[in-house]
Amino acid sequence: MKHTTNCELLTTNYSRGMTFIEVVVWISISSLILLALTEAILYFYRSNRYAIEQATAVTFAQRGVDKMVRHMREAAYSSEGAFPIVSIAANDFVFYADTNSDPLIEKVHLYGEGQFLKEGITEPSGDPPTYSGPETISTVAEYARNLDQGIPLFRYFDKNGVEITNYSQWANTRFVNVSVVVNVDPNKLPNQFVLNSSAALRNLVGK
Repeated sequence: MKHTTNCELLTTNYSRGMTFIEVVVWISISSLILLALTEAILYFYRSNRYAIEQATAVTFAQRGVDKMVRHMREAAYSSEGAFPIVSIAANDFVFYADTNSDPLIEKVHLYGEGQFLKEGITEPSGDPPTYSGPETISTVAEYARNLDQGIPLFRYFDKNGVEITNYSQWANTRFVNVSVVVNVDPNKLPNQFVLNSSAALRNLVGK
């Protein structure tokens, strides 16, 4: 019959589990792997956060530009009989249009303010109707860099396609070009995105 010595028992017990040093090494390696994985995820997030924010801003601005262009195309004589266009400027355009498909014509004010492109709507009131009430203002686009870079939001053209640079000739406007420069952070790549669109003032074309 074979006898087991104390030395053999100790060796057997030792081989059945992990030593304290092995546990420490295992925890250290696991922590390093977890740390490396966390850093990789954070790097991916930081690298792609701007691209995601930029894409979101562009999508929001595109919807706003589409809305503006629709309103421009519907430019019409006001409910009090005034000419469809009130005033034009590089970053400010005021006109009358039906923006909500009701019997009355609203006064529309499109303008740049800081890094925002905004739209103000004035509803007519009274009998006869007037436009003395306050504007209801909404943001059309965010992170618009036109004012920072000196790029006009609006360019105006007469019936012959000649650009109007003398804004006192606002009554000659028949076509409007819109350019919105969108960039969440000018210090980061990719470069800025420029949205371009245009509108013919349907009720004035041919006049």
